[in-house]
Amino acid sequence: MPDSWLGSCSAFAKDHVPGYRSIARLPRQLLGRNPFRGDVKPTRVPLFSFSSGRPTTPFPHPWNYREPIRILDTYFWGVESEEGSGQHNRYLDVPGLAPVLITRDPGVIRAISKETGGREGQFDRDTRPSKGIARATGKDSLLYANGPTWKRQKKLSTPPFGRSSLFQPEQFHEFEETFRHTVRKRLEVIRERLERSGSSIRVEVEPEIKAVMLEMLVNNFFGAEVEYELIRDRYVPALDGVIEFIVRDTVVNLLGVPLKWLPGLSKRIVASKAAHQAFEELTDLVIAQRQAGTGLWKQFKSDAPDALIRSNIKVFLAGALEATTSYASWALSHLARNEASQEKVYQEVKDLEDYSPENLETATYLGHVLDETLRLTPSLYFLPRKATTDTWIETTSGSTLWIPKGTHILLDVWHANRHEDHWGVNVTGHPAIEFVPERWEDLSQKECNARDLLHFGFGHGPRFCPGKNLGQMEVALVVGAFVKLFRFRAVNPENHARAGVSTKPADGVEIDLELRK
Repeated sequence: MPDSWLGSCSAFAKDHVPGYRSIARLPRQLLGRNPFRGDVKPTRVPLFSFSSGRPTTPFPHPWNYREPIRILDTYFWGVESEEGSGQHNRYLDVPGLAPVLITRDPGVIRAISKETGGREGQFDRDTRPSKGIARATGKDSLLYANGPTWKRQKKLSTPPFGRSSLFQPEQFHEFEETFRHTVRKRLEVIRERLERSGSSIRVEVEPEIKAVMLEMLVNNFFGAEVEYELIRDRYVPALDGVIEFIVRDTVVNLLGVPLKWLPGLSKRIVASKAAHQAFEELTDLVIAQRQAGTGLWKQFKSDAPDALIRSNIKVFLAGALEATTSYASWALSHLARNEASQEKVYQEVKDLEDYSPENLETATYLGHVLDETLRLTPSLYFLPRKATTDTWIETTSGSTLWIPKGTHILLDVWHANRHEDHWGVNVTGHPAIEFVPERWEDLSQKECNARDLLHFGFGHGPRFCPGKNLGQMEVALVVGAFVKLFRFRAVNPENHARAGVSTKPADGVEIDLELRK
């Protein structure tokens, strides 16, 4: 038989015969052959390594899923002995399963992110790490969907969040004024507590930030009129409960059993059902404003039924709350441990009343603080992708990598942003692991290309976070207003992270607070 005919049959079988690829690659897997090709050659991670001292196994299970950053650490455990690209690109290959590629190489992260989208042959978002999110919010959301469904939802849902819509002068002034009023009103309560104390008080700021952020989303952004006490005492705890359930459900619920089918035999299940019910209630309150055209709904030009956008509204409420709370909490946590940086921000914002895009651009040091926050402690600590076909990628430096179809990919933003090779003294003039806002000024003076300054804080490429502009504005406003009113110092010297859907300071931003005179 002609070789061309055999090749055609083989190609057809790879794409259309169930299990063919798993069977075809099994001999190579058993022999330990590298499934990747090109200049960027990943090195293998052993599934088990009992004598290595590494922190855990390189996959989540019911005993380690609450420590995802430790799982990422495991992929790069003992990697110093590797050479070249193998230090930053690693893979796990278990016989019978598709390979897993994990990269902390910014060039590879950028290249894969740019080629993630809805076109044929592009990378998809890997849905395995977000199955719990899909069960809680819906499978047709921007966060979970791929292909035509994702393209349709992107066209439907993202225009109101774009810079051109959000930052129209009249529109922005309305949002910014109501946001500023909300933040000032909530911080005023803390100020009154301080005045009554006569000196300083010790507070955990993260819960306060979370309530303010949700109030801004629900009332200022979507135009609802939900009382602050109800937001703080009912809906914030409910969203916390939903997010806690999502993290556990993704790892433990391998059969995908819906929560409503689970019997209420434990306090955990009963509490989770109550949290999901409150989440549905909050979603109803937000969508009910659509007919009135309040808040951003007046920018939503679509005749799509409410049911079609419900998943994205739920993702936006939970995801935006998680991301913006993480972002603002980390910024204040870092400033609480860097008095000089805190004072520089104060000098910029002490006379700032209008947080317009133009005025925020003049607050350059505050901008550096926020960029450094996203670099060192990103909310989105990894980005999941999946190869939809055998794919060659090329980095901006010209290096190439061949990724086989079906490969699960973890773009490890957390470790990429903290490695000395990418953000250290030789590149930026400052150690990568330290919080140094000045590195951004130093980089701008070096006239570094924009591609060298990517911290991937809001993702990158076609599937970047659509709430980027709103999130930036909210966090700048909260951090600026807080620094303007208070001096604050961290209670705990160490700034450890906890991670779930997003990362947050492990101590909840526990600080000693005093009024500025």
